[in-house]
Amino acid sequence: MAKFNVIVEKDEDGWYVSEVVELPGCHTQAKTIEELLERTKEAIEAYLESEDDFEVSEKFIEVKQIEV
Repeated sequence: MAKFNVIVEKDEDGWYVSEVVELPGCHTQAKTIEELLERTKEAIEAYLESEDDFEVSEKFIEVKQIEV
């Protein structure tokens, strides 16, 4: 079992959007956080199934929020 870092945002229409940091182009959206997490797991599984030679190319460190 692998662990992935997911960025979750809320768009201007109220949808939650996720992006998997380690998997370029792996993202999805949903109306609730619960549904988003389930869809994100499905998106990761589909991504991994479609990639024959999957390799994480970057090491995620952290997300910072800065106020200016």
